[in-house]
Amino acid sequence: MLSKSVTGSFGAAICSLRSAHLTDAVVRRTKRMMLDTLGVGLLGTRTQVFNKLLQYSQRYSAQENSRVWGRPGVMLPPQYAAFVNGVAVHSMDFDDTWHPATHPSGAVLPALLALADTLPVRPTGEELLLAFSVGIEVQGRIMRFSKEALDIPKRFHPPAVVGVMGSAAATAKLLGLSPAQCAAALAVAASSAGAPMANAATQTKPLHAGNAARRGLEASQLASLGLEGNKEILDLESGFGIFYGDYSPKELADVSPSGHYSWVLEDQDVAVKRFPAHLGMHWVAEAASAVRRKLLDSNSYLSQVSRITVKVPPSKYVNCPFPGTEHQARHSFQFNCCTALLDGHVSIDSFSSGQMNRSTLKDLLSKVHVEHPQDNHASFDRMYGEVIVETAQGGKYGARCDTFYGHWRKPLSHEDLVKKFQSNASNVLTPEGIEGIVHTIDRLDATEDCTILGSYLQMNKHQTRPLDFSLSELD
Repeated sequence: MLSKSVTGSFGAAICSLRSAHLTDAVVRRTKRMMLDTLGVGLLGTRTQVFNKLLQYSQRYSAQENSRVWGRPGVMLPPQYAAFVNGVAVHSMDFDDTWHPATHPSGAVLPALLALADTLPVRPTGEELLLAFSVGIEVQGRIMRFSKEALDIPKRFHPPAVVGVMGSAAATAKLLGLSPAQCAAALAVAASSAGAPMANAATQTKPLHAGNAARRGLEASQLASLGLEGNKEILDLESGFGIFYGDYSPKELADVSPSGHYSWVLEDQDVAVKRFPAHLGMHWVAEAASAVRRKLLDSNSYLSQVSRITVKVPPSKYVNCPFPGTEHQARHSFQFNCCTALLDGHVSIDSFSSGQMNRSTLKDLLSKVHVEHPQDNHASFDRMYGEVIVETAQGGKYGARCDTFYGHWRKPLSHEDLVKKFQSNASNVLTPEGIEGIVHTIDRLDATEDCTILGSYLQMNKHQTRPLDFSLSELD
């Protein structure tokens, strides 16, 4: 028996939660998160960073192997499959975002699917749903131990901190570990947590999600072999408290076998992005698109623009006035504002070199001035984006976005979520693979073998080619 502690209560809850505890709202939101994660992950397999990490990971072999998304016949040790698939999910910053701020799904789903491929008895879809929900729940609970976590992060990237704990919890659940082993998995995972925000807007940022998936899976596998860590890892300031200056952990309530369990996901939905960029960009892009419509209605032209004012919260790592790479552009209020003014929207193609190097775009970027009003809070739940355009003729046009479409207060419709998945997946998969994933996720709680998802994920529509190409050939 574990002594009464925060860590012990988490271990007990991870072990005790059952499918009967899942509510309709949690199941519905979980399925949406899974479908979106698979879509952005498939699209991410076409990026340079994914291919670089795949080349690296193929140096390793093992007795057990798991499938790589979008790569028929390519198998890796499960930890490395979780790693590269997790990198793919976050490679374009297109994955879901929660509040307090983190990307919850990319650290959990790749780890679970990699593990499922290696288990002697293949998990059911219902077991996958439960394990995923547990991984999300642990992240949500830990983030609520700090008021600092409510704000846009400044020092570390949250998926690298809470994501690895979510991966450990989810895979411990799928492995059927005991309460003590589940707590040990969290303790082991905590020693792999952390990544600095300085690597935001670089190719290294996607590794934060991949490492979280991989290290969480490793932690639960090590715990299953009897490896132990500090039994109060979640209780101590010198434990998980090192990441937060105002850390105040709380025990989880005992989980009754037949009673109700209150899930964080039931109260706090996630945001689903419509284009691949930092979440803050979506407020600005929606406001700028509205300004563009006003300019067109008044017969004004962008060539007449003399000044662009963008009002956003202060955040150093998303302030890139003249981005030189796609990763910087995904973290630039200025770039996303000017792109939306030019095109009326921001899309996947907006971050291509051709679109980024347009002279008209660079001219607009030189006219942007960023302001940080005191009432514009650095929180994804409270911030707004405002854009004001002034013309040489004295015209002034403005718009403010308080909640963009896709935010948890204004979630994408089911139809639009499926369209996003289909659009992303169609870059890689056959129509049969796309339809199979949509169908399986929709009926996941009645699916006998969840690893059928892995089969659909490898139905690549393109001719398979050897993976011995040089980095200069990567698209």
